[in-house]
Amino acid sequence: MTAPAIPTWQNRLSGLVRPIIAAAAIAWASGAAAQAPFMPDYGPSEPFSFDILKKKAEELSQQPFVPYEEKNPELLDKIDYDAHWKIRFRKEATVTVGDVPLQFFHMGLYFRAPVKMSVIEDGQSREIRYSADYFDMPEDSPARAIEADAGFAGFRIMRPDLETDWISFLGAAYFRTDGAERQYGLSARGLAIDTGLSKPEEFPRFSEFYIEDSADPEIDVIIYALLEGPSVTGAYRIAIANDDGQIMDVQNELYFRKSVERLGIAPLTSMFWYSEMNRVQAFSWRPEVHDSDGLSMVTGTGEQIWRPLGNPPRTVTSSFTDENPKGFGLIQRDREFYNYEDDGVFYNRRPSVWIEPVGDWGKGSVQLVEIPTDDEIYDNIAAYWMPAELPEAGDARAFEYRIYWGLREPHASELARTQATRLGAGGVPGQPRPADQIKVVIDFEGPSLDGLTVEDGVEPVISAGQAEVINPYVLPIAGETGWRMTFDLKSPTDLDTLDVRAYLAKDGTPLTETWLGQLHPAQIAEIRGTRAAP
Repeated sequence: MTAPAIPTWQNRLSGLVRPIIAAAAIAWASGAAAQAPFMPDYGPSEPFSFDILKKKAEELSQQPFVPYEEKNPELLDKIDYDAHWKIRFRKEATVTVGDVPLQFFHMGLYFRAPVKMSVIEDGQSREIRYSADYFDMPEDSPARAIEADAGFAGFRIMRPDLETDWISFLGAAYFRTDGAERQYGLSARGLAIDTGLSKPEEFPRFSEFYIEDSADPEIDVIIYALLEGPSVTGAYRIAIANDDGQIMDVQNELYFRKSVERLGIAPLTSMFWYSEMNRVQAFSWRPEVHDSDGLSMVTGTGEQIWRPLGNPPRTVTSSFTDENPKGFGLIQRDREFYNYEDDGVFYNRRPSVWIEPVGDWGKGSVQLVEIPTDDEIYDNIAAYWMPAELPEAGDARAFEYRIYWGLREPHASELARTQATRLGAGGVPGQPRPADQIKVVIDFEGPSLDGLTVEDGVEPVISAGQAEVINPYVLPIAGETGWRMTFDLKSPTDLDTLDVRAYLAKDGTPLTETWLGQLHPAQIAEIRGTRAAP
């Protein structure tokens, strides 16, 4: 099966930002000599509205899908990571929509289909036509040989100094922002089709973008996009506020050419190699390497759930059945630099992303797909909402949701949250360690635990399916503010998957969110055996 995302080092090509108008002013601000302003080549004006875009998507869905036919595949193959990185957008060619500065990405090995870029003003759209003059590229760049047939691969919005971007759309239907700490990490997607199945995943793509400056002072920019794929077409409206992190209000209308086996709404894609829980799986000098360390959920009934991410021995899809969920997201809770020690890519600064449904989403499930990895270069985690009633050919569906890009979940909670999960050999130090036991240690911290002591009757509540729970206990962490739950699990070492549910309670009332762990005893036994080998 295909991975749910493009390699993370490809993702790092992307980015976005905010204003500056005349090219001469840009050149002056950067210390360059004054020159004539760069003039974009615009197409003719055409009426535009979200309703017009929806109508276009609906009409396309009634026609056979026509994939983009590559004109110079052999030359695109040569525009690899290094060659693509050397193609730089010229600052003086920045296109502005009101106060919104746009820059574009060139096509290449990993971005092979052009996207149509248009700007909107007063209900009219105008296409921005491609020109190689937007880019500086080496004399020997293979991109020079495809100038007549090239196009834009995506775009980014820049910050005022045009040095960094804060949002980018590049590759299929992927997009991402730099969050609250200006560090790119995980990606969102317009739609996911057949992720994590044994057959190849389908990647519908945004084929057209329309950018509009917002008259609402609370909104920085509005992005409209046309989605096209073998199974589906769609129209998207994304209103974005960029402040301490970003908030996106997403509306979409989807029209299905054919039925799909697995439909992912509001999909997120991330990378998890190892954390404090499974460090034994990685041979690396850094303590942890991941863009996200857990899936957080608030169910329709209000239960708060934390599912630590893992690196399983095979592709695993976990489904969490729900009705009208209040939210879900891939979260980076560990924010301490010393837990990563990486001053190059700063995993401690990576955004957390939270999806908040708007309206009635009905019955379905949050699904988590985990793909095994032995490196950090591939995104191997996906999370999304899958409706219980899947679409058939000719169906239309509409979804609305808000995306928060920030440091943590946006909702306040009195319940304590999981701060760390650790696994180790079961049994007692100084005595033979039983091969069929795993020690689990979970740290919780939050207002519901503040001020409690061992005399207050805090109890662990644990269920572990096929495994026997041995010697569970909970104590305040000495010298710290949190509490620690510790227990052993006794299970057959050849057991493939073990699901565990745990939380702290007092007088039957939960004090913490629900920790849902998935362990793989056979994988752990194999690792233990390897470590014990001479």
